[in-house]
Amino acid sequence: MIEARHLRVLRAVAATGSFSAAARELGCTQPAVSQQMKALEQSVGTPLLVRAGRETRLTEAGEVLVRHAAGILGGLTAAEEEVAAIAGLRAGRVRLVSFPSGSSALVPTALAALRAKHPGTRVSLVEAEPPRSVEMLREGDCDVALAFRYAGAAAGESEWEDLVVRPLLTDRLVGLLPEGHRLAGAERVGMAELAGEPWIAGCPRCRRHLVDVCESAGFTPGIDFATDDYPAVVGLVGAGLGVAVLPELAVESVRAKGVSTVAVDPAVEREVVALTLPDLARVPAVSATLAELERAAAR
Repeated sequence: MIEARHLRVLRAVAATGSFSAAARELGCTQPAVSQQMKALEQSVGTPLLVRAGRETRLTEAGEVLVRHAAGILGGLTAAEEEVAAIAGLRAGRVRLVSFPSGSSALVPTALAALRAKHPGTRVSLVEAEPPRSVEMLREGDCDVALAFRYAGAAAGESEWEDLVVRPLLTDRLVGLLPEGHRLAGAERVGMAELAGEPWIAGCPRCRRHLVDVCESAGFTPGIDFATDDYPAVVGLVGAGLGVAVLPELAVESVRAKGVSTVAVDPAVEREVVALTLPDLARVPAVSATLAELERAAAR
């Protein structure tokens, strides 16, 4: 194997014409130059230098290696500088995937702060709900995933046991009722009081959880509409077409026209987190992104 340090010494010998002159240029001893040239010749399996009196000249193989050395060492220098820029957050890329309400409520603040501190770091964003977003992280299609899980969900702690989990916030679910609904002015509404209502459900994971909560309250919800689009859920409720429960994070990002928001009983919460892989957590740009997401969630 050819080592970069040996190539640098070979170039110095070729440029100066002797081991002693190369040693002076490199700031080392003449025996050190001689040892490194012997090691390089052993690596390539052929003589690279010929000594003639006080002069040292290159063999044909030596000339070939010196010719290629400039490109090799130049490429290594460029790679070292690029890696140093990434390590120092002067450059870098982070692929972020988030569920929609996270994209609107947390991501803008976090990315604006990240850009202000580290303008050389680029972040791309795509949207996906869990568990798809978590699958994307495990498959190498993103570096950070914003995800959530409901308290008491069947998967529990084992769902993300192979990942680095950064808790961001606890998001409470609230009830959405049309403004003219009989319970619209209530401070708190029991889920059982909504048993006979037409329901509007959200994403598949939220839909499953809604059914579980309603069944725990003694009824199965009649879901008339199902959509992943939170503004559509709010719009349908506002038009008087049904009732819904949504995370507060989602309600904050939507103009709730014609809708009354009420607390629901029993209280329903979901944990919002940022996920990454253990190796990625050590990458400076990923670590900085996680830190800004934590700060955004704390505001």
